[in-house]
Amino acid sequence: MLMTRGLAADHTLADIDKASRILGMQKIVSLIYAGTDVTPLWNELAQRVGENAGDAAALFDMATILQTVGRADDARQMLRDAVALKRDFCVVHGNGQGPRLLAFVTPGDFMANTPLDFLLVGSDCRLWLCHVDAGTTALADLPEHDVAFMAIGESTENAPVLARMRSLLADFRGPIMNNDPELIRQLTRDGVSDMLAGEPSILSPRTHRVPRADLVAVGAGEKQLHDCAPGLTFPLVVRPISTHAGHGMERLADLPALSAWLETQPAPELYVAPFIDFRGADGLYNKQRVVFIHGKAFASHMALSEHWMVHYLSAGMAESAAKRAVEQTWMEDFDTDFAIRHKESFEALHRRIGLDYFGIDCAELPDERLLVFELDVAMVVHNMDSATVYPYKQVAMRKLFDAFVAALRKKATA
Repeated sequence: MLMTRGLAADHTLADIDKASRILGMQKIVSLIYAGTDVTPLWNELAQRVGENAGDAAALFDMATILQTVGRADDARQMLRDAVALKRDFCVVHGNGQGPRLLAFVTPGDFMANTPLDFLLVGSDCRLWLCHVDAGTTALADLPEHDVAFMAIGESTENAPVLARMRSLLADFRGPIMNNDPELIRQLTRDGVSDMLAGEPSILSPRTHRVPRADLVAVGAGEKQLHDCAPGLTFPLVVRPISTHAGHGMERLADLPALSAWLETQPAPELYVAPFIDFRGADGLYNKQRVVFIHGKAFASHMALSEHWMVHYLSAGMAESAAKRAVEQTWMEDFDTDFAIRHKESFEALHRRIGLDYFGIDCAELPDERLLVFELDVAMVVHNMDSATVYPYKQVAMRKLFDAFVAALRKKATA
């Protein structure tokens, strides 16, 4: 294994061959997010592949474009083709003279791994993406690096890979962040609710895995809801296992609604949790994303919505100056206000989770408890929103990104 102790000041980019160097997720997604026509880029990459079918880097960037524009199946196949040709790919930020970060990742969509590329914006870091899977037998011939990062996120699909990484990283030599694949494997929605149960300052609604057949029986009157999980009552929030961004999720008020929803959901197992009304005094549902780096909390974003299912892109933040003003105040006063009020909750999260890096989606309840919806290592944290519409975000995200790079340096030189 090639490994550099501490940070090297004289490394150059000459050791990165063309087949390894990619544009990466952050550059490509940012272009498309901003509405840029990437057809010329696609044509350039396609020409490279036409001239050299073994151009793994071009295939990798093409897969990223496909994923960003919603062609998930095509993206997955092209990514598999790229990784079959080459395991390691490199993204260079700035002049590439900063910390060299080696990330262990696995092929998948944008939520399969910690999106480290976004966290390195504005740095001079060099990011190596080393792809592994459940069949990987050894971590050998790794690119030179200053610090490593176990970036594979929790999902049903990733569970065998995380189990494999637990074995492969057991005797890993050198500094590595988030080196706890077993804990990450347990960050399921029901697993997180179990981990946070009993913390008085935190409410993480008890989430249950329930077979679809049991819920069908409840809808048919053959079973009671509490037979599926003790104390479970309507209203409920239900969703298929291993989904994100609200896909398939619904709030159900009664038995007829449950039966109707089940007709649209063939998944054999479902998450079921009580619905918690988290509207603020303004009548809006609010949800905050908070990132923890070495135990310190950082503001990522806040969305306010008239709908209980809060997502930033659909909450109307860009259209509402009043909503943005609330988010701006929350972000600017985070360290002296929100983080102070929830100091006990944040300490409990760090104590119970203990990873170098993770994020939560949460809300503040009227009784000032922290309502935690989700805890994950693969949440997208970015600064792609318009600096004209959201000028305050650039400051907050720069603070978060700088803290992440500082954590890399600290880990590398510890």
